[in-house]
Amino acid sequence: LEGNVTCLQAVEHYLQQISAKKHLNAFIEVYAAEATEKAKQLDKQRNAGEAVGKLHGVVIGLKDVICYKDHQISASSNILKSFTSIYSATAVNRLLAAGAIIIGNLNCDEFAMGSTNENSAYGKVLNALDETRVPGGSSGGSAVAVQAGLCMVSLGSDTGGSVRQPADFCGIIGLKPTYGRI
Repeated sequence: LEGNVTCLQAVEHYLQQISAKKHLNAFIEVYAAEATEKAKQLDKQRNAGEAVGKLHGVVIGLKDVICYKDHQISASSNILKSFTSIYSATAVNRLLAAGAIIIGNLNCDEFAMGSTNENSAYGKVLNALDETRVPGGSSGGSAVAVQAGLCMVSLGSDTGGSVRQPADFCGIIGLKPTYGRI
């Protein structure tokens, strides 16, 4: 890449998009201050000529079932609304080690069980292409976040189609890798 856009500019762009499209209800929580600080650190690292990770500056959202240490995680359920994760998932640790920026956690069907993303303690997620249609589930928030340009990439979870179905409903690419490949 030509280096014309800084990590900070990318994060600021996505924060503006998240704010402008808040009604889609894709995000449960946005880590604005943390993402901004991480972007500044990554820009400083790059400007100093230090080695950068393979995902340097990639802005990523996490489904609300993927643990990120010291951040709220509820699986979109009232039962867990005040729970703070005591560890980060391996996938999150690997993203951070590669230079990714986690911008927030994403709405989903409660406990990742559903196919419409209408069953969440935080309310339903709207499909950005047609707000009268469901985005699919259970990773509907993850799909809509990418579909609506709220982040570059998002993580979901998929046991029986919970990434692939929302990706299809939202007209984006969803990937369920082979077990152990993440």
